[in-house]
Amino acid sequence: MKNHTLDASSVKILAALQKNSRLSTAELAEAVGLSATPCWRRQKELEDNGYITRYAALVDRRKVGLMVCCLAHVSLNRHSAGVVEAFESAMQARAEVVECYETTGNSDYTIKVIVPDMEAYQNFLHEVMFKLQGVSQINTNVALREVKYQTALPL
Repeated sequence: MKNHTLDASSVKILAALQKNSRLSTAELAEAVGLSATPCWRRQKELEDNGYITRYAALVDRRKVGLMVCCLAHVSLNRHSAGVVEAFESAMQARAEVVECYETTGNSDYTIKVIVPDMEAYQNFLHEVMFKLQGVSQINTNVALREVKYQTALPL
């Protein structure tokens, strides 16, 4: 399998697993209209070829006390390899940073930060972000409510 060359059955497998990754091979096979062995082989190929990168449980952040979602738009004052690498490494190392994107537009990066409260976000800003070399500006949008949250890709 190569990128973007999936047949209809493989797309059905991916779509079904995005909805429920705990399906047994028999349940998955029935859902996509294949017998169990070919379905298992296709799923294994999708894993081996990197289409499926991992299986995970989706946790309701509010139930575990993570009430605040911030989108921080970060600008760097220098784009040397060292500054960029240090910034990206710092973002990857922080548990509260759940997503980080290099972007076009008015900022260089957009990061999604999930924390218990605004005090924790302020702490993150002062103890992490403001201490990073090369960070020149941070503009934060705080999510008031979640209108849509979806992890499944549109296949």
